[in-house]
Amino acid sequence: QVQLVESGGGLVQAGDSLRLSCAASGLIFTTYTVGWFRQAPGKEREFVGALNWNSRTYYADSVKVRFAISRDNAKNTVYLQMNSLKPEDTAVYYCAARNFGERDLSSHSTAYKYWGQGTQVTVSS
Repeated sequence: QVQLVESGGGLVQAGDSLRLSCAASGLIFTTYTVGWFRQAPGKEREFVGALNWNSRTYYADSVKVRFAISRDNAKNTVYLQMNSLKPEDTAVYYCAARNFGERDLSSHSTAYKYWGQGTQVTVSS
């Protein structure tokens, strides 16, 4: 049974940094493409970035120079480092994993099979 658990969310001020974690059980991140998504109140879920098995990354334009995704293989954990946070980054952040063998860095939420429960990030101005 696959389980993804996000952590690290919280309330920060504009300009601060925050690192989210996504720990997995039931799958090994080095063989899966992992994505981060976020959903603000009243808005659709949007793509933040993705990391594939080969450590290639792909980011949404809105976060490209501020956010970075990395992986700790020993801990089977993927991270989302968020710098220079803005109030518009406020959202529930989700990590997701594609199905085994699907290696493309997709920005479409429908391409991801496994989802965490989300962690709230609130950025005050």
